[in-house]
Amino acid sequence: MRFFCFSDTVTAMLQDIRSNVQGTAAKIIVGLIVISFSIFGIESILLGGGGDTVAEVNGEEIGARELQQAVSMQTRNLIAMMGQNYDPALLDESRIRNQALQGLIGRKVMMQSVEALGLTVSEAEIGRQVGAMEQFRIDGKFDPELYKRALSDRGFTPGHFKQVLSGDIVQAQLRAGLAGSEFATPAELELNASILGELRDFRYLSIPGQAFAEGHTVTDEEISAFYEDRQAQFMTEESVDLEYLQLGLDDFRQPVAEEAIIEAYDSALQDMQLTTENRISHILLTEGKQGVAERVATIKSRLAQGEDFALLATEFSEDVGSANRGGDLGYSSGDAFPEEIETAVAALEPGTVSAAVETDAGTHLLLVTERRDARPPTLEEMRGQLQQSLQDEAARAELLRTVETLRDLSFNAEDLAEPASELGLEISSAMGITRDTGAGIFDNAALRDAAFSDEVLGARHNSEVIDLAGETFVTLRVKAHHEPSVRPLEEVRADIVAAITDEAARAAVAREAQDIIARMESGTAIDDIASDRGYEWQVELGASRQAFAVSAP
Repeated sequence: MRFFCFSDTVTAMLQDIRSNVQGTAAKIIVGLIVISFSIFGIESILLGGGGDTVAEVNGEEIGARELQQAVSMQTRNLIAMMGQNYDPALLDESRIRNQALQGLIGRKVMMQSVEALGLTVSEAEIGRQVGAMEQFRIDGKFDPELYKRALSDRGFTPGHFKQVLSGDIVQAQLRAGLAGSEFATPAELELNASILGELRDFRYLSIPGQAFAEGHTVTDEEISAFYEDRQAQFMTEESVDLEYLQLGLDDFRQPVAEEAIIEAYDSALQDMQLTTENRISHILLTEGKQGVAERVATIKSRLAQGEDFALLATEFSEDVGSANRGGDLGYSSGDAFPEEIETAVAALEPGTVSAAVETDAGTHLLLVTERRDARPPTLEEMRGQLQQSLQDEAARAELLRTVETLRDLSFNAEDLAEPASELGLEISSAMGITRDTGAGIFDNAALRDAAFSDEVLGARHNSEVIDLAGETFVTLRVKAHHEPSVRPLEEVRADIVAAITDEAARAAVAREAQDIIARMESGTAIDDIASDRGYEWQVELGASRQAFAVSAP
């Protein structure tokens, strides 16, 4: 989106033209503007020309609108992935825009290759894949309403989604073709076969590092030197001990009177719009080599002979999404399908096949497989829901009133004792909270940020009342601040001994290995070396590159 701002000078000029519009100069200027608009269009004046192209791939343009759609889609995907941890600050628009543009460019290149090779996908295959997608199925069956709703949530229309899916399918064809293509020369294949088929026999020995570790004694001097030289490894994290007040919806729930539940039930019944639901199956026919009327007659004749509608739908229907389910379209309360279908269904008795019904999609034969007459739920069926709703409503009102009082009290108080006493709340404590980690509710980054803010940590004020997810509110203050410090030597002594021992053992093993290699290079057999040093040696016969029995170090 582009924004335009006229300077004071330009504004004054336009005002002057308006004031003197009858003058000759003003008429000339207006005439020039009109001519420019007529020749180049108003966008060339406002936008400086050049259209809205953001990239060009081998002569094919990528428009700003296409890029914006990709950015919006990628943003929605990221938000969905983040879930409750969604933080707008993590969505870097410039980075998302760049990634989206790179993705569009890559897709354009692939689609150009696809078109050059003449790869295509049939409507039947697209329909089959749509019908098989789990995200559009309920209880293992394709649901048209879920399909429309899911596409709408993602910013797709059914036509656009099928276009994108078609592109994905043909690109997959291209990748599969490339992966299965022959690029190796005969010489390369021969060399590769000889390498892969190569077998080796060898002898080897292993040097046990544990033996060197057990033989090393760590002195107090080594421990002290290690501790002094590497104190950065033994620093504690900066942390705070906190006091806090926490309010939530559960703190204000109260029993609900039976009269209130009955009143809410009566009100709910008045608001209900009870509708009849029909489960519909259909056979869709479109113009083909055989006329529609002829196929309708054939189907009607076979139905009259007792053949099953579902089997005929599988055989004849051209709606790929429902044909493999016997034509089942799911339930409709009168608004899921085109008006022509809903009108015909309303007049059908369950188990009766309709006459041919025409829509934009083609000709339909309809069957109502089930009809559910809506009935109002009983009080007992709705009791739990109504009680929960009434409790939540009353608790929420009381919670928000208390939160507003807490905001005023905590802002003016020197600590949390006064607000806690005034509101009858209990002060809780949390120890050892760092900038990056905390237990319980302090796993929430917003609370940790507040605890280490200048206002709370520096000035030692109470924090603002922080609104967390799930209608939970918290205010906190710092009880104690612990600067980073070196952990006492005795606390880390065992870690230091283990580190020194490991380093010494590794160095000894490396020296031993170099000595063994030197003896082997001078002609000493590996079995003699193993015997002298007390090591076990082994033989590996017929080892290949893919099946190597010796463990990696």
